[in-house]
Formats: sequence, C-alpha cells, structure tokens
Amino acid sequence: MLNLKFIQENKETIIKRLAVKNFDASETVEKIIELDNLRKSLQLEADNKQAQMNSVSKQIGQLMQSGQKDEAEKARKETADLKNSIVEINNQRTEVGVELTNLQLRLPNLPHPSVVQGKSDADNEVIKTVDNVPQKQESDEPHWELAKKYDLIDFETGVKITGAGFPLYKGYGARLQRALINFFLDENIKAGYQEIQPPLMVNAASGYGTGQLPDKDGQMYYVNEDDLYLIPTAEVPITNIYRDVIVDGELLPIKNTAYSACFRREAGSYGKDVRGLNRLHQFDKVEIVHISRPETSYEALDGMVQHVESLLIKLGLPYRILRLCGGDISFTSALTYDFEVYSKGQEKWLEVSSVSNFEDFQSNRLKLRFKDKGDKKTTTCHTLNGSALALPRIVASLLENYQCEEGINIPEVLRPFMGTDMIKA
Repeated sequence: MLNLKFIQENKETIIKRLAVKNFDASETVEKIIELDNLRKSLQLEADNKQAQMNSVSKQIGQLMQSGQKDEAEKARKETADLKNSIVEINNQRTEVGVELTNLQLRLPNLPHPSVVQGKSDADNEVIKTVDNVPQKQESDEPHWELAKKYDLIDFETGVKITGAGFPLYKGYGARLQRALINFFLDENIKAGYQEIQPPLMVNAASGYGTGQLPDKDGQMYYVNEDDLYLIPTAEVPITNIYRDVIVDGELLPIKNTAYSACFRREAGSYGKDVRGLNRLHQFDKVEIVHISRPETSYEALDGMVQHVESLLIKLGLPYRILRLCGGDISFTSALTYDFEVYSKGQEKWLEVSSVSNFEDFQSNRLKLRFKDKGDKKTTTCHTLNGSALALPRIVASLLENYQCEEGINIPEVLRPFMGTDMIKA
C-alpha cells in the first residue's frame, strides 16, 4: 500500500509510473488526496471543538461558585451540544477513513524504473537463456503420457475424488514430489533460510497484509463458515508472521523458507492450456521470503535470483530468465523476474518461479518496521519472495527432458531422495 504522505507529495509521479502497469490512477489518486484532506480538516474541527468544550467545562464550576446558576446551565448545554457535535464529526471522519483505506488498498504498487510497459507476457524481456535447449525427438512424449505410461500420476482418479486440477500422485510420482521438496528445502537452508511450517489457511487480515485481498479475492478458495482462506502460496502466512511487528534491526535480513500445498481457483483460465500439470488448483511449492532493509533489498533480489538459478542448474533443466513488463507484473510487485523451464514434450516454456521485490508496499499494509539500537525512529522494511521452486511444471519438465528409451533418468541431486537413478516401466 502506498502511504498517504507519499501520495500527497508525488501525485504526478504515481500516475505516470502506474501507467506502466496499464493502470489509470488519476481519478483514484485525486479522490485519495481529496478524502485525506477532508479527514484532516474533520480531525482539526473535532480537536478545536474538544478544546472549546474543555474550556467551557472549566467555567461551569467557577460560575456555580459565584452563584451564576443560569450562566452555568447555559455552559452545561453548550458542552453537551459540543460533545454531540464532536461525536458526529468523528463518525463522519471514520466513514471517510474507511473509504480512504479502501481506495488505498486498490492502488497497485509502483513498478521499478527498469520495468518496461507492455500488454501481456508476450512483452516480457528475456534476459538470459541457457544454451542446452533440447530438440524434440520423434519418440518423445508429453508428461501426461509419460505419467500414465510409468504409473506416476492418476489424473482421472483425481477428478473422481475432487475435480479437474487435483491430480493424484502415486509410486515414484509421489516419491519424486517428496524428493523435490526435500531437495529444495535443504538447498534453501544451506543458503541461510530458516525452515517454517506454516498454516494452510489464513484470515482476511493476512490476505490484506500481503496484497492478495482485495486484488485476488476471486482467485482464492474461501471457507465461508470460518471466514478463512486457503493459501495461494506460503508467502502469505510466512510474511504475516511479522504483521504489526517492530523488528530489531540487528536481526535483518530475515530469511525464511517453507514447503506448502497451494490452492488457486484459476478463475478465468478457461481456454488456456490446462492439460496435465500445466495449470492446477492444488499444487506443491517451496517458497523463500526475505525481509530486508530498504537500501539492500535489490541486492537481496539479485541474490534470490541467483539462488533459484542454482537450483535449476543442479537439476540440469534448460531454463530462461525474464524481467516482467508492466502488463504482466503483479499488483503488489515493484520488480519481478520469472524463471521458465523448457518442456521438450510440449515444445514450450513453462513458468516455475517468480522472484519479486515488493519494496515497502506489503510492509505499509503489515505495519512491519525495524528499529536500530539507540534509534528512536522506526523504518519500514522491504519484503521479497520467490518460488524455490513450484513443483508441477518442474515435474513436467523433468519427465519430458529426462525421458529415454529405458525409462526416465533421475537427476543426480535427487537420487539420494528417490532411492533409484531411473524410473522404469
């Protein structure tokens, strides 16, 4: 969330930069400034009336002592009228504050100056592509055929149990999932991240804290009876650990990692490529979350990008890195790098990670700050997160790129977790 002082002082900059995200902010920004000014004037009016009431109240006792009962009664009536007026003003100020906050919550984060304007993912900038992109052979199959051939994933039974987008992993398919989770967590821990096991449901305050609400309300699964949301990513509960917290500056940076199941309705995905593992409602993911000082957050972002890249290199998967354009970057992000792996069986690139710097956008919502020893002033933290990594498309790429005549080879780094070097029929 952009804070009110920043909006008041940078109106034209905000409108110009949000145009890069294809968001026309002019009307919203003008309304926010108008409501903020109204809220301030109502506060001033209430303060003035409170001071006036306090002054008149002091006179009542003096008037009674001097025998001026009629004047004292008039003063009592005046204080009662002032009190009622203050209540009305404060009620109006509260209504204005609610409207003001709702508008703030609907204003996206500003994109970093390096983000170019674009309409969709087709306009993203490819900043790195590895040289070993494989060519599809005549015998190569897509992952859904391989999953069936080697009895790894049962899509049909998943549909029977729940519905489309909820696959059932079995045998070496389930073991491959567990191997990847363990490998990613172990590598993240080696890189200095603390492992967290978070709740899989969050309350609305947590959703607002990290920006999923109200922006992604329609994409989240909601449990009406308990007023809880199933998490779309472990970023939400992990980052909300620090909601309403003033962190000791000596503890920064804070680096956490977590495995979780993730749940997304994928509303509006009809007509997109949803076959196999390409687009699911439930999937597994290992997340990294970084809480940083403002001056070091982009250095932290570079480090996270390098770490995710190292995971793909160790898995031996062909990948590329993209810097997202304004039309594809998220509501909350200032700068995002996407990682895609090549799907040989489908002959296409599949997104497996987004690594983002939110700057102070989430922290303003979370009221997440830090204070250095001996410093009376608090400073708003910067928050970052990334997938390290999302499993479904990693599994798809592994099956397709490691298929051979004898079966499916297992990358060397996964063999200790798998207990085998090849999946055979």
